[in-house]
Amino acid sequence: MAQKSTIYKVELSVSDMDRHYYATHKLTVAKHPSETDERMMVRLVAFALNADEQLELTKGLSTDDEPDIWQKSLSNELELWVTLGLPSEKIVRQSCGKADAVIVYSYGGTTAENWWNKINTSTTRFGNLQVINFSETDTQALEKLASRTMKLQVNIQDGDVMVSAEDNIVYLTPITWKDAAR
Repeated sequence: MAQKSTIYKVELSVSDMDRHYYATHKLTVAKHPSETDERMMVRLVAFALNADEQLELTKGLSTDDEPDIWQKSLSNELELWVTLGLPSEKIVRQSCGKADAVIVYSYGGTTAENWWNKINTSTTRFGNLQVINFSETDTQALEKLASRTMKLQVNIQDGDVMVSAEDNIVYLTPITWKDAAR
């Protein structure tokens, strides 16, 4: 019998000084049985980094042809496609063909570095692709903030991210491995 997703209720307050975006999002997050707390928390940080009224969490892991997060225009065109982890070159290519902008948030330490070394030369032709990495130390600290009901405050300034939950604070420094052509 298939396991069901675990539901998390999240109040995500975003203060993004870099983009001058300030809002609170009430999210219901379905954590797939194969998803770790670390990945789910990276998903929430990725949401905060791209927060917008039109941004949505998708079915993610349970659907092959959807990203983890997307933003569609009012005319239903894909403006932003956000994928987590270490997607294959084929998935990156397909994503770049579907959306105006694609962001891959990688994590996993040496595994992520090896993945990027393997596919980075094949991604140079994608001007709409951005690849951002989180260190293993940062994401493991982030994982410890996970709980079934969360009130997260995410502050973003000068590219650095501070995530706080209750009395716990985690600082993240995203590293841009590939920037989209502007």
